[in-house]
Amino acid sequence: MTDKRTTVLDAAIELLGTEGLRALTHRRVDSIADVPAGSTSNYFRTRQALVEGVLDRLLERDRVDVAARAGAASAAPRDERELEDLLCGYVLFATDSDTVRTRARFAMFVEAMAVPELRAAVEIRRSELRAWGAAMLADLGADGPGESDAGARLLVDYLDGVILHRLTSGSDPDPREGIRRILEAVLRPQHAR
Repeated sequence: MTDKRTTVLDAAIELLGTEGLRALTHRRVDSIADVPAGSTSNYFRTRQALVEGVLDRLLERDRVDVAARAGAASAAPRDERELEDLLCGYVLFATDSDTVRTRARFAMFVEAMAVPELRAAVEIRRSELRAWGAAMLADLGADGPGESDAGARLLVDYLDGVILHRLTSGSDPDPREGIRRILEAVLRPQHAR
């Protein structure tokens, strides 16, 4: 990704996270990114292309942040405890120092309920995230692809809910116990029943 393109996408994320999806225009992104007028539309001809670029950038930044939290380029936890620590750290990061990006992501989710094209674009990225999670779960012993896929869906959905709750409820309980229980259910399903 070119530096200016990255700057434009990061400015779009900032705009989404502070003012919501309706504020997202090429002109406003140019202004926030402090780039020449027309730069955003040069990279992203349509609003849909800009939105999809933002979704890709959000996923890219998530991967980088998770890898950094894991301390390895692959971000593959070696055991259940490492995965628990990684996920707890991510939830705390997403609801504290990274709230603008998190609000941008949730603005996309809310808008996707009403806009089929956006819903499809969100689902493509969410599927990629679930596949990444399924691979981690499979490496830690989730039984078979069906189990790791279902487990990843459950885990991603749970994390989205915990993050949303922490951002909107005014309370911020430690997410560790819930994450531990979800991981136990996913990695040792016979014990969870």
